[in-house]
Amino acid sequence: MAPPAAAAAEGQVQRGQQQGGGGFGQSITGIIRIAVFCTNLFQKAEPLDMWLYLSEREKFNEFSSERELVWHETNIPYALWGPESTRSLSMKYYPSEALKHNGSLYAHVFFARSGYPPDPSDPEYQPLAVFGKTHSIVTHLPKSKAGKKRSLLGGSKDSDEKEPLIEVVDDTQGDSEDNGPVEWVSYWKPNITINLVDDFTGSHKMTKWQLFLQIDQSFQIHRSYGSMLEGEADELKRVFLEGNPYLLGITMVVSLLHSVFDFLAFKNDIQFWNKNKSMEGLSAKSVIVSFICQLIVFLYLLDNETSWMILASSGIGCCIEFWKIGKAMHIEIDRTGRIPMLRFRDRESYAGNKTKEYDDMAMKYLSYVLFFLVACSSVYSLKYERHKSWYSWILSSLTSCVYMFGFIMMCPQLFINYKLKSVAHLPWRQMTYKFLNTIIDDLFAFVIKMPILHRLSVFRDDVIFLIYVYQRWKYPVDKKRVNEFGFSGDDEVTEGAVDTAVKEEEKKTN
Repeated sequence: MAPPAAAAAEGQVQRGQQQGGGGFGQSITGIIRIAVFCTNLFQKAEPLDMWLYLSEREKFNEFSSERELVWHETNIPYALWGPESTRSLSMKYYPSEALKHNGSLYAHVFFARSGYPPDPSDPEYQPLAVFGKTHSIVTHLPKSKAGKKRSLLGGSKDSDEKEPLIEVVDDTQGDSEDNGPVEWVSYWKPNITINLVDDFTGSHKMTKWQLFLQIDQSFQIHRSYGSMLEGEADELKRVFLEGNPYLLGITMVVSLLHSVFDFLAFKNDIQFWNKNKSMEGLSAKSVIVSFICQLIVFLYLLDNETSWMILASSGIGCCIEFWKIGKAMHIEIDRTGRIPMLRFRDRESYAGNKTKEYDDMAMKYLSYVLFFLVACSSVYSLKYERHKSWYSWILSSLTSCVYMFGFIMMCPQLFINYKLKSVAHLPWRQMTYKFLNTIIDDLFAFVIKMPILHRLSVFRDDVIFLIYVYQRWKYPVDKKRVNEFGFSGDDEVTEGAVDTAVKEEEKKTN
C-alpha cells in the first residue's frame, strides 16, 4: 500500500502504460517514470492509526459500524521496519449466508495521522492525512471438475463412506452440460499482509515499488498462460522471505546448470540419432517402448486438462520419440488393405547380428516383471482411487507405471552391453549430460521437501547410470567395432593414413 504521494505517482505511470501500446509508448512511459518527483506527506517515524473493515460491499462508507470494524491499531511508526512497527492479529470470522453462496468479501484498510479520522463525513477529516486500499479476500475461480470422479466399482463399503467427500456428477447427462456455462466457486484467503511503501529520496523513480508491480504483473501473465497456478506465487514469496540467501543462490545456479545440461543432452540426443547409421548394439525395442511411454503421458495430460505449455512440451517430445523409431527401424505404409497401416521392419544392422536376439531376450523377461507391476498398480488404483471413467483409469494406471517403473526400460541396453562386451555404440556425450542432471536431481532431493517414496525414486536412475559407467570401465573400446556414426577405429586410422599419403604426394608434386 502506498501513501498518497506514491499512489499518485503510480497512477501516472499506469496511465502512461495504458496509453502507450509499445515502442514509442514504452519510451514515453520510461520518460514519465524519470520525470515523476514526489514528496512524502508523512515524516519518518510519524505515528499513524490503522482501521481494517470487513464488508461484503466493494464501496465502503460505513465507518461507524462496529460490526465491520475488525482491527484498529494506533501509533504505528511510519517507515520504521522493525518489531515496533509490526502488528499482527488472529481472528475468527463467521460468514453470512450470502457469503456462503458465492458472495464477495472485501478488506477496507485505512491509515491516517494519529488523531485524524478516516471518515470523509467527519468534520475533522483531512484528505491529505488519510489514505486507504480495498482488497478482495474472496477469489472466484471455475469449479474444479474433480467432482466428476467416482468409484468405478461402486458398492464397496469404503467407497460409500468416502462418497460425501467428493461431489459425484452423473455421466449420463452427456456433454451438453460440459459445454454449458462454467460454474464459479469462491475461495477464501485466510491471510492478509499489509505493507506500507516509503521513499525519502529527493527525486526517485520509485524503483522498489515498480519492481514489485512488475513481479506481480509477471505472475498474472504466467497465470493467464496456465504456467502458474493460484498459490504458487505465494509459495515463491515464502521461499524468498524464509529461505537462506546462500542456499537460494546455490539453488538458482544449480537450476541454471540443470537447464543447460538438459538442453545439451537434448541437442546431442538429436545429433546422435540423426547421424546414426548402424543399430548394432542398440536396443530398438527400448526406442519403441520409450515412444509408447511418452504417448501415454501425453494422453494423460490431455485427459486432465493440463495447461497448453506443458501439453506442447509433451507433444513435441512424443513426436521426437516417434522420429527416433524411424531412425531405429524401417517404417513403411502398407496400402494392401482398405485402411493404410504402418509397418515396422528391422534394419539389417540390427537383425543381422546378435543384437536383436539379446534385445528380444531382455525384453521378454522384463515384460513379465513389468506386466505384473502394471496389473498390481491398476488393481490398487481401481479399488481405492476415483476416476472420471474407465478410460481415465487406464490412462492414470499406465501413467503411474511409467513414472514408477519407467527406469526398467533402460535395462535391455545393459543386457545387450553385457552380452556384446562393448559400450562403444552408445551416445556417451548425451548420457554424460543426463548423468550430470541426475546428480543435480539428487541434490534437490535433499533440499526440497518431498515424500520419502518420491525422494527414493530420484536415486533409482543413479543405479542404472552407475552400471553404465561400470560397463564403460569393464569393456574397453574395440577399435574394430563400428561406432554410432557407422565407422570403426581401424577405418579412421586407415582414412588418416590415406590423407597423410595424399598430402605427402601433393608436396612432392609441388
